[in-house]
Amino acid sequence: MAADDPRPLIGEPLSLDLLNTRWRLTAVTEDLLTDVAGLAVWLRSNGLDERCPADEATLGAVRQARDALADAVRAPADPTPATLSRVNAVLARGQLHRSLTPEGPAERAGTDSPAWLPAWLATDDYLRLLRVDPTRIRACANEGCLLHFFDTSQNRRRRWCSMAVCGNRAKAARHYARGRR
Repeated sequence: MAADDPRPLIGEPLSLDLLNTRWRLTAVTEDLLTDVAGLAVWLRSNGLDERCPADEATLGAVRQARDALADAVRAPADPTPATLSRVNAVLARGQLHRSLTPEGPAERAGTDSPAWLPAWLATDDYLRLLRVDPTRIRACANEGCLLHFFDTSQNRRRRWCSMAVCGNRAKAARHYARGRR
């Protein structure tokens, strides 16, 4: 992970990590992908900086994928035709090449342009999460928070992107409300 990544939640699966390039800790929405420098941070955080160029073309492709994924996570069980079209437009830019090597089966993602590789990988990762369990893809329960996470808790009851930030704010608000009664 990149030490210079300013986001409050990192380390989620690639698709959700891409969604989490927009966040809100105050009234202001932050966006890591406003420029190529922010893209470079995101690529480094996800180990993609060696495989993918941090340039305007990649930035445009990654933003397009992020917008498609943002639509998709709003209603994963019932995506609109427009959402399906946006997600599939990104997926159409790449493919998975499978081969048999001396070490065993191998897979390599390929895209029609190097600029589309991170966008395609993130969108393909979203399909993987849907296959694992779509109910584990969650938005933070804090109404003001924009972050998403993949709930890996044993009881599947995680509600907050972070207990240290949003969870603590919710507990403090409940405590304050009890005190005011």
